[in-house]
Amino acid sequence: MQTSPKPEPDAHDSRESSRLTPPVSISISEASPFSPPLTLESPELYINRELSLLEFQKRVLEQARDPENPLLERIKFISIVSSNLDEFFMVRVAGLQGQAASGMQEAAVDGLSAVAQLQLIREEVRRLVDEMQDLLRSTLLPALEREGIRISDIASLQPEERAVIDSYFLQHVFPVLTPLAFDPGRPFPHISSGSLNLAVMVGDNQGTENFARIKVPESLPQFVPVSNPRQPKTSNPAKPESTFVWIEKLINANLHLLFPGMEILEVYPFRVTRDAEIAVQELESDDLLETVEEAMKQRRFSNVVRLQVAADMSEKVLEILTSNLPIDKQDVCMTNGPIGLDRLRELCALDRPDLKDKPFVPAIPRTFAAHPDEDIFSIIRREDVLLHHPYDSFQPVVEFLQQAARDPNVLAIKVTLYRVGRNSPIVAALLDAVERGKQVSVLVELKARFDEESNIEWARTLEDAGVHVVYGLVGLKVHSKIALVVRREGEGIRRYVHLGTGNYNPVTARVYTDFGFFTCNEQIAEDATYFFNSLTGYSKKNEPQELLVAPVNLRKRLEALIKREIALQEKGGPGHLIFKMNALEDPKMIRLLYRASQAGVKVDLLVRGLCCLRPALPGFSDNILVTSIVGRFLEHSRAYYFHNGGDEEIYLGSADLMRRNLSHRVEILFPVRNPKLLHRLKDILNIQLTDKKKSHQLQADRRYVRSADAKQPDAIDSQLVLLTPEREPLKVVKRLTVSSRKRRPAGQVQAKT
Repeated sequence: MQTSPKPEPDAHDSRESSRLTPPVSISISEASPFSPPLTLESPELYINRELSLLEFQKRVLEQARDPENPLLERIKFISIVSSNLDEFFMVRVAGLQGQAASGMQEAAVDGLSAVAQLQLIREEVRRLVDEMQDLLRSTLLPALEREGIRISDIASLQPEERAVIDSYFLQHVFPVLTPLAFDPGRPFPHISSGSLNLAVMVGDNQGTENFARIKVPESLPQFVPVSNPRQPKTSNPAKPESTFVWIEKLINANLHLLFPGMEILEVYPFRVTRDAEIAVQELESDDLLETVEEAMKQRRFSNVVRLQVAADMSEKVLEILTSNLPIDKQDVCMTNGPIGLDRLRELCALDRPDLKDKPFVPAIPRTFAAHPDEDIFSIIRREDVLLHHPYDSFQPVVEFLQQAARDPNVLAIKVTLYRVGRNSPIVAALLDAVERGKQVSVLVELKARFDEESNIEWARTLEDAGVHVVYGLVGLKVHSKIALVVRREGEGIRRYVHLGTGNYNPVTARVYTDFGFFTCNEQIAEDATYFFNSLTGYSKKNEPQELLVAPVNLRKRLEALIKREIALQEKGGPGHLIFKMNALEDPKMIRLLYRASQAGVKVDLLVRGLCCLRPALPGFSDNILVTSIVGRFLEHSRAYYFHNGGDEEIYLGSADLMRRNLSHRVEILFPVRNPKLLHRLKDILNIQLTDKKKSHQLQADRRYVRSADAKQPDAIDSQLVLLTPEREPLKVVKRLTVSSRKRRPAGQVQAKT
């Protein structure tokens, strides 16, 4: 589950923000009362993006609470929240701390200063972490124990069990550990971001006390299995019993071996989170790859933004840590329980299918399955093909590039790579293609956060093989997902295009919902050609005709499409917009959606994560409904539906409605015009709009509320429905409505706009 980098606000947004007077105290659980006249720039109309991100973590945590989810899946959701919070601090909190330290007075779109946001974030995170620890301690660990999976304390082990883990410690853990002392002759050790450590106070027979740090090795299992040779095997092989201890507790129990002759006075776990934002001076760089590599090294020594410590840590040890890291004590997170709950994910690898979601096999789309012996290019020539991952297999995308590599008629392959993962079959196909003499051009985005090292390796591998590699564009991340295959056919050539909403990564394609689209439409292919030419060379061609490309024409065209819907509504309607995305943050787009609502257009927003728009505000957003779906799969696809007076249009692509996506990244939205595929996309959106099982609705007071019908036996889980390949499609796109809420007709808006 992903956060976002800090965009540079455009001039218009900066001017607006500088006029705001930021309040210091605000409750995010209350609707801000206000009296007209308001304008669409008024901060009361917006939700803080950082607090909205934390609201998303609460919705993820609710999946860990839900007893209808399998037990190990609930454990997985706890792990996801912990990992998401790490990234939130590394990126978002780090940015706010930088603003506060610099004295920057510019307020967020909701009127909050950086200092005020940090204050609220600390309060919300403290509550969220306490809820996680309480849920784990009071509910999930007892439930695991009832299923024969025990996380035990060292003191409760039998002598035979203790002997087994002590032997494990001596053989596997002890040789890896390196105690680092801190005294006048030895400097305070470097604490790497995300590492779990033990702060140890030791004393000698002279009464001298000293501090030492031990890093808990990440390369070893974080849960050490315990076995009792005298304990009989379980009678039910389908439910094997397992006992584990946290590795840091095992280290703690054997500290006397690390400090022989010393008295162990105090031991506390702690963990550091550092700023992960890479400052790449692209304009001054002669070699972007080397510059990113150097920035990666600097990340290790960036500022500490959070210190997690055991709640019972003594003031003396806490002072040593805060003064030497250094970090303000208000950024210390006290924890009553294990630190680093992302490590719980290890338990999900246990061979207990009875405690996990039922496995499924992604379907091969009928278009391909009906013609198994036909090459993929002839199928695409016959008709456009839509894939919906993970319900549809990602294998056709892999085969598209594999066949292109082997086909003697293929002359060139061009592709953008953002996150591809390890052992990538996509990269393997590209390497095969260049070995067979194809012209292969690849844009590898080196600045994909947390994938920089992997992408640098792939870039070098591809370049060494003879692939034409571009590292990205100065000042812009290339986030678009597109592949172009140029093929000789008869006396001419034909171009085949794959476009997607997600990365060329078969692993994430099994857990992220995304759309993929194959076409050989001539206009889209021409747009794709000029798109790649602009990435690899220089191109002054006019804006693309079919594709919406940021930062060229995507914002302008989207705004025009929304304004068209408003105009059609004012002529008698009915106007209807359905936007599905990961995040909604761009102030200009939010204002335009408010205008659409004021005109009477129905606006359905399926926003998985952060949403800065406030729905159901009288006179502004009466006709806007915001729904967030959090379930088994990560909702990652982006789709933009326009009713257009009955001549419906849907665009898919890589862009969310955020300033960074619309103005500071290279993104693509593409139209799906085939009537059959349009019907299928409407069916998918319809199912998601009627989801009551895994959805939450955003309220005017900024809270997300689960449907009162969520527990009803007929409540729809949209992801479960979409996993049923033989279901009958729903005939029309229906609006999920609250029966007491009616559309406010155009002309009844009284607030100033």
